[in-house]
Amino acid sequence: MDCLCEIVQALIALAALVLIVVLVVAHITAGMVNLTRHEKEKYFLTATGEKELFPSLHDPHSRDLSVVIPAYNEELRMPVMLDEAMEYLENRPKQQSSFTYEVIVVDDGSKDKTTEVALRYTKKYGADKVRVLTLVKNRGKGGAVRMGTLSSRGKVILMADADGATKFSDIEKVEAGLNGLSPKPENMAIACGSRAHLEKDSVAQRSMFRTFLMYGFHFLVWFFCVRGIKDTQCGFKLFTREAARKTFSSLHVERWAFDVELLYIAQCFKIPIAEVAVNWTEIEGSKLVPFWSWLQMGRDLVSIRLRYITGAWKLQSPHKTD
Repeated sequence: MDCLCEIVQALIALAALVLIVVLVVAHITAGMVNLTRHEKEKYFLTATGEKELFPSLHDPHSRDLSVVIPAYNEELRMPVMLDEAMEYLENRPKQQSSFTYEVIVVDDGSKDKTTEVALRYTKKYGADKVRVLTLVKNRGKGGAVRMGTLSSRGKVILMADADGATKFSDIEKVEAGLNGLSPKPENMAIACGSRAHLEKDSVAQRSMFRTFLMYGFHFLVWFFCVRGIKDTQCGFKLFTREAARKTFSSLHVERWAFDVELLYIAQCFKIPIAEVAVNWTEIEGSKLVPFWSWLQMGRDLVSIRLRYITGAWKLQSPHKTD
């Protein structure tokens, strides 16, 4: 019995030591919020090829809607999405005559012709409606969304994936979800597109291993970071300008798990969040590698929680970027 007690005590001590080491490593390796941008990233090209300075999220809004589209090597998939989005946005003033918008395509350090393809839309519709922000190096999806958001003019800001997996007209659903939130403290609110209603069908089509990874990820999200949101990863989210300013100023994670930290920050600030079912279709060519991407996201989830617990990461007050 004494031997068993000693083994149990040793295991407890070992577990405590491992926890301390993990906390120390998480604290030491924590990166800070990176809001700086390369000189080239401060400008966009007009339809005639002239350079103009991007505005700031801290400026007053001058458009009703900004659509931020992160794109990495998307020269093939993006045109379908942009054609659908532009058709919708160009027709909307017929129902809402005063409606104004902009689309910001953020090329996340692509190695293909993503920027060139996006600039065709600038030439077609003008730089007042379509702007291209080309990042000097790859930051990750979260970094691309943040840089585009910080350069936007919209009263509300929609984050939308370049693959067009979500039907663009479903923006009306997330708008209704956003408008239905009350009260909105300091006019801050977020509406998240959701695929949770499609989960049963997706489980039936997935292998047991991928289903296990999916549920494991959902559990980690719930346990460590965000509760009350069934689908944190849908790339169709609508922010009021004030909510975007508050959340993106504190965002640290720039890759796949950035959505989770963004919603964690929102819940810490008590920003109301609506989850709205949207139409979604899986599009071939995803950059997400099932096993390794889930593994990376799982690691990031644990890191997010630990780094906020240890004080390595703190919620920031919005401030202008360099």
